[in-house]
Amino acid sequence: MPTARRTALKGLLTCLLALGPAATAPVWAIPADAPLELPAGPVVLTVGGALRNANRDGRAAFDMAMLEKLPQVSFSTQTPWYPAPRKFTGPLLRDVLAAAGAQGRTIEARALNDYRVSIPMADSQRYDVIVARLLDDKPMAVRDKGPLFLIYPFDRAPELRNSVFYGRSAWQLTHLELR
Repeated sequence: MPTARRTALKGLLTCLLALGPAATAPVWAIPADAPLELPAGPVVLTVGGALRNANRDGRAAFDMAMLEKLPQVSFSTQTPWYPAPRKFTGPLLRDVLAAAGAQGRTIEARALNDYRVSIPMADSQRYDVIVARLLDDKPMAVRDKGPLFLIYPFDRAPELRNSVFYGRSAWQLTHLELR
């Protein structure tokens, strides 16, 4: 490789590393200013608070079809709630937040039973947390912790296997409030 090209590539790499993770986001990442379509079906997740892309009453409302259109991720992991590892599938939390134009430092996740937990926004970038809509390739009923389950990849990072992160995994997820 010619010296000039190598120097230019080295300079570009240095700039990208200085800019941090946002500069190296995947090309399919959703731009924060992309308009959010209106839900056509029943709303299964509402995002409120510090966001830029509202589609209903100052909030970002998602139906299941909207969540299915986001890039999907699957992983199997052992959890305290099932006797064996289970496969979870859904969009990354960071992609859902990007679609809503999320801002802020914390996320309050709320469930159907009014369970609430505060999650640092950094978790959505640091770990591949997903908003699972499928369990073992099947939609989750409410009685099976669905229809949405905010889940961490516990088997991929040993530091996630503790009560703090288990508590941040909200099943029957209905709402995310950004602060």
